[in-house]
Amino acid sequence: MLAALVVLAYCTIGFAPVVEGAKILGIFPTSARSHFIVGSALMKELARRGHEVTVINPFPQKKPLKNYRDIDVSASEDILQKLIPNMFDMADQSVWESITKTYEFGHMITNQSLRHPNVVKLINSNEKFDLVVMENFLNDAHLGFAHHFKVPCIAVSTFGASRWTTELVGTPSPTSYIPHPFLRFTDRMTFVERIGNMLMTVMDMVIGQLLDTPVQSAMYEEAFPGPKPPLEHLRKHSVSLVLVNNHFSLSYPRPYVPNMIEVGGMHVKRKPSPLPEDIKAILDNATEGVIYFSLGSNLQSRQLPAAKRDAILRVFAGLKQTVLWKWEDETLPNKPDNVIVKAWWPQDDILGHPNVRLFITHGGLLSTTESMFHGVPVIGIPVFGDQYLNMGKAERTGYGLLLPFQEITEDRLRTTIGKMLSDPSYRTVAQSISARYRDQPVEPLDLAVYWVEYVIRHKGAGHLKSAGQELNFVQYHGIDVLATIVGVPVLFVYLLGKLLCGWLSKKRTPVVVAGGSKKKRN
Repeated sequence: MLAALVVLAYCTIGFAPVVEGAKILGIFPTSARSHFIVGSALMKELARRGHEVTVINPFPQKKPLKNYRDIDVSASEDILQKLIPNMFDMADQSVWESITKTYEFGHMITNQSLRHPNVVKLINSNEKFDLVVMENFLNDAHLGFAHHFKVPCIAVSTFGASRWTTELVGTPSPTSYIPHPFLRFTDRMTFVERIGNMLMTVMDMVIGQLLDTPVQSAMYEEAFPGPKPPLEHLRKHSVSLVLVNNHFSLSYPRPYVPNMIEVGGMHVKRKPSPLPEDIKAILDNATEGVIYFSLGSNLQSRQLPAAKRDAILRVFAGLKQTVLWKWEDETLPNKPDNVIVKAWWPQDDILGHPNVRLFITHGGLLSTTESMFHGVPVIGIPVFGDQYLNMGKAERTGYGLLLPFQEITEDRLRTTIGKMLSDPSYRTVAQSISARYRDQPVEPLDLAVYWVEYVIRHKGAGHLKSAGQELNFVQYHGIDVLATIVGVPVLFVYLLGKLLCGWLSKKRTPVVVAGGSKKKRN
């Protein structure tokens, strides 16, 4: 009876049509490993499901994977380190410097990948693809791959729903309640904050038009041969769908067009992998719990100023908890016995261990997503980019506290950690968010694969595209309509007033009569 009901349910619900193995070109050129983690999760799953996947990236697989081919674009020197040798310096930069440096990083990544001999060889080859899946992170010139191979394009935003992503498909982003990703504002902004948010957004748009668009267009024109439309045309019309690394339970509710899909956390393992025996023993035997400390893949803990490093160590030395610190050199001067350092920890799996009580993080999107999936409260030390936004959300919601990098002192850090460990409300909120986030009808990775195959099945899914992409700025915002509605009556009243004034003036003009006397004309 049960089997019959299952068969009936399957027949009633039905299945999406099966997609035969497609040839998919993935473009994930960013040298920041955290960006590649998101993209590779999707591309590996597509390969596992029988698609033939080719991926342009700087982190080639150490072991061959079935249906998966790397096009290695790694450089002898880390581009990010070349641009900013010590990432902690960005904590002291102005907003202007932060935005311009981010655009410069995008230019360097785009240029390095397009000029790489392996990519030049691919462009000049006779290879055919059915779809392009590309990261969207200040690399608009890569849209040329979609036009060059004459295939639909899906953009993957590892950074969240930023302006340079939403504009690809016409997703509205009202500045009244959508904070700029480089600000620590929430969706409940004061009047002054809304002014700042508006100014920041306008400045970002102007910088993009003046400093980014011309550079990206030049790289696009140089890299791709033959007649081609302007890059601005591709930005508006070549992207069929955007997969955004976000979810409303982790961020803020906001509007989306139908072809912008939230798949936040698709890289997170729904079931943690078994930990290496040595790490498992540390976590299992930590009777007072564990604090996990990592500043991500870009910020290097070993580059911390000595004064801040020593202040952190003094605080850790006074804790009962075991501290696992991602420290790149694996040697740490004056390290207390309760602090264990490694250049790499399996972060996602560690956060899934029940003995982890607190995560001290830089506040990157991947780290905050993983912490919320596992229900672990956070202390955020943001330095640049969207880290301020993510930690502003954590503090406002109640699952974390924000400690600006410039304000790290022994007393401040000790107080912050003590507050987090002694107040159970932070863990309670984190676990409630975890429950909301996990409560999804389809797991994010399955959802992402579904939409990739949907675009393939429906030949680019043009029916999903918003008509707003065909309108210019004046038309989209209804400025021409508003000007007509207001301007025509105003012009009519103005002309009527001028006509009446002229008529009255003419009527009152004095007329000279015989004898030299004046008489008003009636």
